Amino acid sequence: MGNRRRAPERGRTKPAVVGGMIAVVVGGAGLGGYALFGGGASADEGSAADAKRVKSGPLSAAEVRTTATAFLTAWQKGDVPAAAAVTNDTAAAAGLLTGYGKEAHVEDVTLTAKKRSGDAVPFSVKGTVRYKGLTEPLAYESELTVVRRAKDGKPLVDWHAAVVHPELEDGDKLVTGEAGTPPVKALDRDGGELTTAKYPSLGTVLDGLREKYGKKAGGKAGVELRVVRAGSGDAEEAEDADGTKKTAAEKEADKNPDKTLLELSEGTPGTVRTTLSPSLQATAEQQVAAKSKASAVMIKPSTGEILAVANSGHGFNTAFQGSLAPGSTMKIVTASLLIDKGLASTEKEHPCPKYSTYGGWKFQNDDKFEIKGGTFKASFARSCNTAFISQAKKLDDDSLTKQAQQVFGLGMDNWAIGVPTFDGSVPVQSQAQMAASLIGQGGVRMNPLNMASVVATAKTGTFHQPYLVPPTVDDRTLAKASRSLSPDTQAQLKELLRYTAAAGTAAEAMAGLGPDFGAKTGSAEVDNQKKPNGWFTAWKGDLAAAGVVQQGGHGGETAGPIVAALLKAGS
Repeated sequence: MGNRRRAPERGRTKPAVVGGMIAVVVGGAGLGGYALFGGGASADEGSAADAKRVKSGPLSAAEVRTTATAFLTAWQKGDVPAAAAVTNDTAAAAGLLTGYGKEAHVEDVTLTAKKRSGDAVPFSVKGTVRYKGLTEPLAYESELTVVRRAKDGKPLVDWHAAVVHPELEDGDKLVTGEAGTPPVKALDRDGGELTTAKYPSLGTVLDGLREKYGKKAGGKAGVELRVVRAGSGDAEEAEDADGTKKTAAEKEADKNPDKTLLELSEGTPGTVRTTLSPSLQATAEQQVAAKSKASAVMIKPSTGEILAVANSGHGFNTAFQGSLAPGSTMKIVTASLLIDKGLASTEKEHPCPKYSTYGGWKFQNDDKFEIKGGTFKASFARSCNTAFISQAKKLDDDSLTKQAQQVFGLGMDNWAIGVPTFDGSVPVQSQAQMAASLIGQGGVRMNPLNMASVVATAKTGTFHQPYLVPPTVDDRTLAKASRSLSPDTQAQLKELLRYTAAAGTAAEAMAGLGPDFGAKTGSAEVDNQKKPNGWFTAWKGDLAAAGVVQQGGHGGETAGPIVAALLKAGS
């Protein structure tokens, strides 16, 4: 383009300066106006000789504006090749932009750029979705980012599917038509309807219920604009109630279900009842809303029924699908292992030095405390790291992995709760990483659902797989552990948790909830994070709950009050 200006096209109106921007109405049937950036590129463009050199370094404001303008103008005009050519992934851009009209059936598109922020340009999208006589207006906000191509320095739109719509992930597409799955009317345990208006945290849960039970519950699909996830295909069709194995793509589709963006005609919902308690769900929502990046789950230990699930922010379902180091809450599993192997006993003296070295790493306790001549119960209640690290040399590399799988049902990728979950991970590790796993670091990954289940297993002695939808609804098989805690190990483990709740790091949060109670705190260090993630898991009677506050600090102070409030509400 250089410094040349294109001759005015016939039928184009003259530019009018509005608020420092040049508003231009693009000609063509069914196309709206597009707000172009003001100014021009000439001030920042060099001579022909300069142009031969490969540009490098930060993008100029003019380069960002010109690139964004070229892309948005071409997209709005329906010139897919021209729009794709301004991106750094021509094929992917062309495919998605073509589908925007042909598969999503979006017409009369108007794109309006907003104020640039560095190399990013936010913009608004307005259009109309037309499908077989049905029409609905469409409006949303998106953003593009301009980058410099290394080989020639050319500024281009950094292509990701989210440029077209923020709900899209790379590989996804937009489709308008009969919904892939019918809607569902989800009910709580008392028969009341569960909606995001009542319970904002349940958005991802309701999406998951629809994906799995929309057809099974007898619903009829409506017509809608929706995000179809990469590889989703006929994932639901491939899933049998008896737990038939799925492909990797089908598993991924279950974890990240399709999402409805716009409804053109209502379907007829099927009805599915869940185990959620309306009062406890309301309490969970209220508690996590008071903190940033907080998540909590409550279950019934005797059955595994999930009574509440909530996440602040209402985005990704960390409570069910998070994969975070659980810190010292993992010591519940490790303590059961040490007791089973005769390496620890509640009332026996147990080492808790300031430091303990294993596999070339030097481990220490919070504030480098030590307990001289103390018992294992004292070490557990104070959350002494070295009391566990000191036993690493007496364990096999797979000891913790086997304990987690065989007793607590973790890390088998076989939970079937009714919606997507991450079922914990305790990989076999060696040397320092194995030792770190004993205190919930290393490669160990959990979420609040997993840790609520862990403390529930400690309470009852036997793993009961948590579930949100009763298995009788679809005759699915719940996961089982291969063995229960021995009576002696369970009795000692419960005593450790009771003492921690009464006189240890969990005492402040659990005050007034005894005597039938137990708890464990945790703080998990994360690279490049100023404060650790704060964890807390506890039981009271036939209730168990766990919570995490990411970047919150000590678990007793951050997640502890959330869990305690849930236990109080259910008592």
